[in-house]
Amino acid sequence: MTAVPRELADLPYARHLEPLRGELETEGVYDTVHADEREFQEPRAGGARFVECAFTSVAFEGGRMRRARFTDVWCHTVRWVGTDLAESGWMDATVVSGMLAGVQAFGATLRRVTFSHCKLDSVNWRSAALREVRFVDCLLRDVDFGEATLTDVSFPGSALDGVHLRGARLGKVDLRGAASLEIADGVEALRGATIDHGQLLDLAPDFARALGVTVAPR
Repeated sequence: MTAVPRELADLPYARHLEPLRGELETEGVYDTVHADEREFQEPRAGGARFVECAFTSVAFEGGRMRRARFTDVWCHTVRWVGTDLAESGWMDATVVSGMLAGVQAFGATLRRVTFSHCKLDSVNWRSAALREVRFVDCLLRDVDFGEATLTDVSFPGSALDGVHLRGARLGKVDLRGAASLEIADGVEALRGATIDHGQLLDLAPDFARALGVTVAPR
């Protein structure tokens, strides 16, 4: 398993980074740029492409970044609040100590992405495709994976609080390392996931309800 880069200097392209100048632009192309301690209010960067870029101590407040592409991007202490990231694409990206709140990311595509020590609150990943994605020591609260496809996804040390799975398709999803597992709806979508014995006992009432089974005392 590849180690998560913890510092800017750990990036193989760190010495090539140049400071980001100006504001983000629609359909803009950003190659080896570094945004540091910036606040983007209502950014308009739909369709923008970011390649080998770094974001540190950056805040995105609202705005539209639909269909943006993030390739080999590293984010540290970055906040997205109410940002439109629908249909965005993420590949070989790392998000460390970040926060996503009220983010619209439906239809997004994530491949080889790691979220580490992040807080994800009310993120809409409906109909998204996640492959080889890790959530490490994260909090996922009211996150919506409805009708999404999750393949080779794991949650080591993460707390799943009221996660929505209705209509989701899971393959090789490993939930055994999760710190907690609370499914708001769609427990039947866990077909294709691996859980441990304790999680099975915790989810037993939900499985019974999904199957229409009544559990009553003798």
